Amino acid sequence: MKIIESQSATFEDEFNELLGRGKMDMQSVEAIVGSLLNEIKTDGNGALKEHIHKFDKWDVKEDIDLQIDTELMKKAYNSIDSTLKDALHLAYDRIYAFHQKQLPKSWMDFEDNGIVLGQKVSAVDSAGLYIPGGKAAYPSSLLMNAIPAIVAGVKNIVVCTPAPEGEINELLLAAMHLCKIEFAYKVGGASAIGALAYGTQSIPKVDVITGPGNIFVATAKKMVFGEVNIDMIAGPSEIGIIADAEANPAFLALDLLSQAEHDEMASSILITPSSKIARSAKEEVYKALEKLDRKEIATASIENRGAIIVTKDIEEACKLMNEIAPEHLELMVENPFDLLPKIKHAGAIFMGAYTPEPIGDYIAGPNHTLPTGGTAKFYSPLGVENFMKKTSIISMSRQGMDEIGEACALLAQTEGLDAHQKSVEIRLK
Repeated sequence: MKIIESQSATFEDEFNELLGRGKMDMQSVEAIVGSLLNEIKTDGNGALKEHIHKFDKWDVKEDIDLQIDTELMKKAYNSIDSTLKDALHLAYDRIYAFHQKQLPKSWMDFEDNGIVLGQKVSAVDSAGLYIPGGKAAYPSSLLMNAIPAIVAGVKNIVVCTPAPEGEINELLLAAMHLCKIEFAYKVGGASAIGALAYGTQSIPKVDVITGPGNIFVATAKKMVFGEVNIDMIAGPSEIGIIADAEANPAFLALDLLSQAEHDEMASSILITPSSKIARSAKEEVYKALEKLDRKEIATASIENRGAIIVTKDIEEACKLMNEIAPEHLELMVENPFDLLPKIKHAGAIFMGAYTPEPIGDYIAGPNHTLPTGGTAKFYSPLGVENFMKKTSIISMSRQGMDEIGEACALLAQTEGLDAHQKSVEIRLK
């Protein structure tokens, strides 16, 4: 893990490399993904079965085999340890309570002249949730995607998740039961995104697709956007930490590794004005690595995509972190709330020494589906509004038309839209 001095002659080049951390070479897989999507669009379940045989190494004999039986979900839920079940329920309740506060409201504004303007907010009819698998199973991602859809009032929630060799993680099944999921399918990758976007003989077409995935999933979501809505195009996981001279190096090390263990492409960046903290944190990282179950993955991530930046002061640390706009940002400083106004861009901000990033992954309440690769400059975390839409309401009275109609007709005339102009003017006579 390299230590970079912000005042060094090579810093600009090294920092620009960090800024490009989340760039995914989607062009390199677009042809493959486009072909998979087209096969799903034209051949539905037939294509799904071929893709599952090729990528997940099991054979779908009947269409019904694609669907995950709700009895299996119930059985998994009933069989898990009571302590784990309590933890799942605590996570559910906290995530639900947080997202309930996000519910947007419909409103009406009544003007004195009889004009009524307003906004009607309603849930989409159906949502597709992609829950990744592969190197790890993520029941927490099911909770984070399903609960805001439930709070929004989505009636039809469809889950797709890969099932290597036909098997589904028991805890993921238990989380599905807790969320009352009725329609879930053993389909992963770009194929799942295509099935949710276009529909097949078994999997219904949805209105919005949410959830993280690998480069094939991200590319597929980008390619079907417009056919359906999507939450964001998420890349590899990442963490940024701003630390002062009082920070605990052992805390810093494990927090950096909490993202590095996700996959080799994950990014972990510590920024501090303290050279001593930089050196100590690096030492602690390599000590902690030796004890990790996912040591190889975390080592590759830390070596190739991890960095510690030493700045002249905390102000410069904030400035650089805003340019990075990390998915997760920890403020490991003595007074984190004093620093908060200086932070503009981050998916989620974790305040103080006792708020490690994993607490947000599982149980704090805010969503862990977050913008990556610098897209926190314009994307927000997944939330209730991703599963809702707004409709404008306009009601004109005769008096209101008399007051603003002439201006409307003039603007229409200026744009050369004759029928627009006359549609208004006929009501003014």
